[in-house]
Formats: sequence, structure tokens, C-alpha cells
Amino acid sequence: MPKIYDYVRHPRAHELATRKPVTAAELRGLHHDNWVVRFNARFGLWITLIVGTMWCAYLFTVLALFALPDAIKQGTYFVVVWLSSSFLQLVLLPIIIVGQNIQAKAADTRADETYKDAEAVLKEASMIQDHLTEQDEVISRILAQIQQLAPKAD
Repeated sequence: MPKIYDYVRHPRAHELATRKPVTAAELRGLHHDNWVVRFNARFGLWITLIVGTMWCAYLFTVLALFALPDAIKQGTYFVVVWLSSSFLQLVLLPIIIVGQNIQAKAADTRADETYKDAEAVLKEASMIQDHLTEQDEVISRILAQIQQLAPKAD
């Protein structure tokens, strides 16, 4: 008796089963073959990790405040220049990096959860497909038995 249904697995399901998700280290070039790319990636990451801390923001605040007395002595224009060029740029840079790091961690967590959800759905769908295949086999056997028992109309 012919099969009721021929299951064809989606190519993406096979791809997900054979490879893990891309890691941040791979995207940053930390595992690159070229040593220059590796060095630049590690050095840039190191600088970002240092500058992207609240301690660095505090340090930059103190550093920027050293120039404030001279700016006040020179007048309002220089206070505005000091505020926009020294203080805001120095202090906001690490604070923005801290915020971006927090957002990136949240996005990474969501991406990991989504990947785990996709794996679970894929596994569930595979189990459902196995169950349906077994049901098809049982139904085919029952139909074959019914056809054998039924009186043949010639």
C-alpha cells in the first residue's frame, strides 16, 4: 500500500542541527586567521572594555573639571565651549558605552532565548512528524486488513 504522506525535511532544520549559532567572538574577529585582524579586534575590545565603565566616566569628569576654573575666568563663551567640547564629550562617551553594553547583553540574552525556542520548536515538530509517520503506518496496516476482510466484489 502506498504511503499516505512523504515527509520532506526543511533544509534550514538540517542547517540548525549541524551548526551552532554565531558567537560574538566570531563576529568581532577574535578567531580570525589574520593576526592583524585578531590584534585589532582584541585591542579595540580591550579599549572599549576600559572606556566603557562608570569608573572611566568618573575619571573623565574629574579630568574635565580641572579645566573649568580657567573657562570660568575667560567668560561665558568659554564655559559653553568647555561644557560642549570637554565635559560632555569626555563624560558622555563612557556612559553611552556602558548603556550600549547593557543593551547588547539584553539583546544577546534575547537572541539566545530565541535560538533555544527555535531548537525546542524544531525538536517538537520532529517528534510530531515521527508520531504522524507511525500513525500513517498503523492506518495503512488497518486499511490493508480491512481490504483483506472485505468481500471482493467482482
